[in-house]
Amino acid sequence: MIRTLFLAATAAPALLAGTAGQAQVAQTSAEAEARKLVFADEFDGPALDRAKWNVVGMDFWVNNEQQAYLDSPETIAIASHVEGADGGALVLRPVYRPGIDTRKDRKADFVSGRINSLGKAEFTHGRIEARIRMPDATGVWPAFWMLGDGKWPDTGEIDIMEYVGERDWTGVALHGPGYSGETPLVNKFVFDPATDVTDWHVYAVEWTSQSILFEVDGRLTYRVTRPMVEHYGPWRFDNPKHLILNFAIGGAYPVKTNGIRRPYNGMPRATVDAIKAGQVAMYVDWVRVYEPLESE
Repeated sequence: MIRTLFLAATAAPALLAGTAGQAQVAQTSAEAEARKLVFADEFDGPALDRAKWNVVGMDFWVNNEQQAYLDSPETIAIASHVEGADGGALVLRPVYRPGIDTRKDRKADFVSGRINSLGKAEFTHGRIEARIRMPDATGVWPAFWMLGDGKWPDTGEIDIMEYVGERDWTGVALHGPGYSGETPLVNKFVFDPATDVTDWHVYAVEWTSQSILFEVDGRLTYRVTRPMVEHYGPWRFDNPKHLILNFAIGGAYPVKTNGIRRPYNGMPRATVDAIKAGQVAMYVDWVRVYEPLESE
């Protein structure tokens, strides 16, 4: 079953660098497109489509992240000429802006972008995928993920892609009651030597009532089944979830990975300098959601 508040037309499959990667993703995309496309954003318009996305503001703060979120063309934009993108691309960018944070319990010297589809496009099961390119910057924390609409972690979380600035790998995870925070349901995908996160890749999940399969470029990277989840706690993945794309920097996950404390928690001087120079951004070519497999 899918519950969605927005329907979109089918778009052409994306192309990735590398002949083998192109063939594999084209085959996967063709198989997916035999199913009904229930949501898509190709990011080809002049600005973010607010009929599909909400923008998160400064009040939000979790995980000791070192940025505040700001609804601004500086942090959230649509670019029409991004190398390797098929048409336009969403750009989420951290920016050095000390002194504008409005929260009294936080002193963030940076602002960045976070969008979600809560109340506008929500899904229960199906194939969810996005084509993304990320920066080479230690301690950044961009992600593509899904949340249930209620209290965390009771309504479940699916982390389709997390990146903490080590360019040879990305992470995935599930969170729910009994398996949240330092969840046992987590995995790292290490790229082949010829590529890394700074190339375009399609990150996806195939989500059913019995399993969640994580993929990179059509390649199965991690399988979580319902019995695996229920070993730790109740399965919370038969309820609607919304999409999230965000670019955090520093904080809990980066610092436990790299151990860096200065000049910012989880983020070294080199990344700070790269942000100040405008060299750090997450690019999203498209996001697509397909109906569940017929057997679901």
